[in-house]
Amino acid sequence: MAHDIVSLRSAAIIGSGPAGLMAAEVLSAGGVHVDVYDAMPSAGRKFLLAGKGGLNLTHAEQHEQFLARYGTGSARLRPLLEAFGPDALRAWAHGLGISTFAGSSGRVFPDGMKAAPLLRAWLHRLRKSGVDFHVRHRWRGWGDNNNLIFITPQGERSVPADAVVLALGGGSWPQLGSDGSWAPLLAARDIEIKELRPSNCGFDVRWSEHFSARFSGQPVKTVAITFTTSAGDRHFRQGEFMITAYGVEGDLIYALSAPLRDEIAVHGQAIIRLDLAPDRTQQQLVDSLSQPRGKDSIATHLRKRAGVHGVKAGLLREIIDHETLHDPVWLAATLKALPLTLIAPRPLAEAISTAGGVAFAALDERLMIKNLPGVFCAGEMLDWETPTGGYLLTACFATGRAAGLGVLEWLGYRTV
Repeated sequence: MAHDIVSLRSAAIIGSGPAGLMAAEVLSAGGVHVDVYDAMPSAGRKFLLAGKGGLNLTHAEQHEQFLARYGTGSARLRPLLEAFGPDALRAWAHGLGISTFAGSSGRVFPDGMKAAPLLRAWLHRLRKSGVDFHVRHRWRGWGDNNNLIFITPQGERSVPADAVVLALGGGSWPQLGSDGSWAPLLAARDIEIKELRPSNCGFDVRWSEHFSARFSGQPVKTVAITFTTSAGDRHFRQGEFMITAYGVEGDLIYALSAPLRDEIAVHGQAIIRLDLAPDRTQQQLVDSLSQPRGKDSIATHLRKRAGVHGVKAGLLREIIDHETLHDPVWLAATLKALPLTLIAPRPLAEAISTAGGVAFAALDERLMIKNLPGVFCAGEMLDWETPTGGYLLTACFATGRAAGLGVLEWLGYRTV
C-alpha cells in the first residue's frame, strides 16, 4: 500500500531501554516525530541498573565467534548485527563523547564503567532532536481506531500513532517494567509468542541445611564445569560460580543456563560435573593423594595434596560418601568430575534475561508484525537469548536500529 509521508509522520516507541531509544534515534534522524512511552518514572531504568556494577556494552571477539553466542537466533540476528555490531556500537558511544575500552576478557566497557553518563548524554541528544518522553505510561493494548491505550496517574489515555515500535523487554525485571505483560496482549491478536523462560539464571540444588548455612554466599573458584545433555551435546566452561541458599548462580552457571534449563524441562534434572582441581591432571592428583597422610586429618591432607579446602572441600563432603575420601584413586577421579544435580531454574523474575518472546516467524524482515502492519518489535521481547558479556545489549541496540529503519521504510521515507 502506498503511504502519504506528509500525513504519516508520527511514531510511538513503547519502552525506553536501549532498543526503544535506538529506534527513537533512527526515526528522529529520519524526520519522524517520536514519542517515547515508559511505565517507569524515568527513562532507561533497567539500563542504569544493569550498568551499576560496570556497564558491559559489547564484546571485542572475532566476528563469527561473536555471532555464534546467539545460538539458534544467530541466523536471524546476523544481518542486524552485521549492520550494527560491536565496532559500530563503540563508534556510536564515542559520538556521544563516551570512550570505551576492552578488558582482558574481551568485554567492552565505557571509560568510568558506569551507564549514567552515557544515558544522560543520549537522552539529552534525543530531546534536543525533538523526541518527547512520557513516563508513568503503562501500555494496555489498543482501543478504538487502533489507538494505543495507556494507564497513567491521570487515568486512561488514548494515543494515535502512525507507526509503533514495541520495545518492552522480556519478563525478567518486573520491578523495572520488564514484566512480560505485553505477551497476552499480542497473543490475543494471534501473534505467535514463544513461552517466556529464565535465561542467565541460577539453579536450585537440594543442599543440606548444614552446607547451605555454612557456605551460602561463598564463591567457588577456579573450577571447570562439564555438562553433557541427554542428546549427547557436550558443554565445557571454566571460571567461578557462587553458592546460594537455594543452589548455584554466577557467570559460569549463567553461561550454561540455556542447555541446563532445557535439560531440566525434559528430564526434571541436569547433572553437571565439577572439576575442583582444573590445573592438575587426574594422575597427578592420584600420585599426590597417595602420599602418606601421617597424623594429618582428611581435611588437611586434601588441602596440602590437592589444594582443596573451604567451600570446595564442603562440596566434596556434601556430595560423596565418606569412604571415597580414603581411596586416593576414587578421590582423584571425583575431584575431577564431582557430580552436582540441578533440579530447577530460578524463577523468571530473578533471571538476568529472558528466553522466548515474539517469534521471528511472526515478523517480516523489517521486524514488523505481519498481523499488525505498522507495528514493529525490538529488543529482548524477541525470541532470542545469549550469555552475558555484552551480547545482550549489542543485540538490543541492533534490533532497535533495525526496527527504526523498518518504520522509515514502511512510512515511505528514504533510508540509508
